[in-house]
Amino acid sequence: MSYIWSPEKKFSTWRRLWIALAKAEQELGIPITDEQIAQMEEHIMDIDFERAEEKEAETRHDVMAHVYTFGECCPAAQGIIHMGATSCFVGDNTDIVQLKEGMELLQRKIVKLLDQMKTFALEHRAHATLGFTHYQAAQLTTVGKRMTLYMQDFLMDLEHLDREMDDLPLRGLKGTTGTQATFLELFGGDHAKVKECNRKVCEYMGFKKWIAVSGQTYTRKIDYHILSILSGVAQSAYKMCGDIRLLANLKEIEEPFGKDQIGSSAMAYKRNPMRSERVCSLARYVMSLPAAAAQTHATQWFERTLDDSSIRRIILPEAFLAVDVILNIVANITDGLQVWPQVIRAHVMAELPFMATEKILMACCKKGGDRQVLHHAIRAHSMEAGKVVKAEGKANDLLERVRRDPLFAAIHEELDDLVDPMLFVGRAPEQVDEFMVSEIVPMLNKHHILLMIDNQDGEDDEVEDAEEELDEEEDDVDDVDEDEEDVDDKLLSRIFIRLSLAAGLLFIPAHLGLSSSSLLVPRPLLFQP
Repeated sequence: MSYIWSPEKKFSTWRRLWIALAKAEQELGIPITDEQIAQMEEHIMDIDFERAEEKEAETRHDVMAHVYTFGECCPAAQGIIHMGATSCFVGDNTDIVQLKEGMELLQRKIVKLLDQMKTFALEHRAHATLGFTHYQAAQLTTVGKRMTLYMQDFLMDLEHLDREMDDLPLRGLKGTTGTQATFLELFGGDHAKVKECNRKVCEYMGFKKWIAVSGQTYTRKIDYHILSILSGVAQSAYKMCGDIRLLANLKEIEEPFGKDQIGSSAMAYKRNPMRSERVCSLARYVMSLPAAAAQTHATQWFERTLDDSSIRRIILPEAFLAVDVILNIVANITDGLQVWPQVIRAHVMAELPFMATEKILMACCKKGGDRQVLHHAIRAHSMEAGKVVKAEGKANDLLERVRRDPLFAAIHEELDDLVDPMLFVGRAPEQVDEFMVSEIVPMLNKHHILLMIDNQDGEDDEVEDAEEELDEEEDDVDDVDEDEEDVDDKLLSRIFIRLSLAAGLLFIPAHLGLSSSSLLVPRPLLFQP
């Protein structure tokens, strides 16, 4: 991400844009030679930044400084560089390229994160834990189900990111006020050539879409939309890490803690959730940035004003850099989350007896008990047990009180079974399974190439290598003399093995003829009360 927003990336992209423009103009009849283009292509990366700084100090214009600097290292092309263009041709189009590549990197990291979170959610799909509303103990859920809540947030962010990436247009050739007047003059009034030149430049830069109309700049609403998506990622990360901080206080779940890590310089026993705290700190900053983009868009006058420039040079790279770090840290946290089952069990059993009173009452009634008498008795026991917990600081003894009361003798032998935590989690385990089948597996299948990249911060050629590897596997499958259905099954099997989906055959695409309900693993009882 640092490279995407580096000076080298920025100014080498300027040069690629000038080359794309020269090629398109040449193809449409402007007298530009192959030698001029070849010389430009030879000097894309050897940027003399010191010389550019000298020229900018002299001209007080960054684009012209780089026009001169580029021209000095390819003198044959000096006279045709930037022909017909305005500063925003390189400035705005480069911004779009950087936004696109930044989103591609974040996309890879979110997909990888969701795959990692999936493993944790499945592992703990049937691990009963206290739910909290108002940060007060509520009905039970499971550790895995809670993880799916965070996954759903990141999945929504990914879907918004995917759509923005698909819809993102290049600015293209628009001219000083967006009318393309200079290019119309360059092509002798030929409107078709102006449009074709714009199309060619965009396609040379890897874009199939370009903004339909503009002033001098592309509409700054694009920046707002993208920063809103990044804000969404930050929100998702803050929500998850905020909960982890609270769970760490309860000693139920903790982020990774190194063997030699020090939590406090004074309090040697401390295990501070510093990773989660760092995420929350960065997330607060990212969440503040869409407001700046909104103000920038709203205050642009007519075809453009330059007061958008400085703030965009700050908020765009910083938003991407911050979210990049956030995703790295969240991936590190989820990869090593420490779950403490016995602490979770103790907290569950401290509250579960109160939650189980209705089950106890109904079980007694089924065996002939008087509902009103029993209700009065168990209410009295509950009030006394509550006093013991709050006034004396002792453990919840409601079950022992019920066990000693002859009114409840009919269910004394089955009392432990009536307070099995898994009876109180509702459909949480099944919801985890269904969420994976309906939402996560299709997403991972769609983005399976991204999971083949070992280094998520790698260059784009790693993505291309992964695509080529998959193409080779598809070719190998096509060579097998089997019917079409068997070929599809074989390819899908390879893909799903690569995805390393947990729980064996838990998740199989619906078109293979197996229903998700038939593949749900039984939910084990993780502990007895």
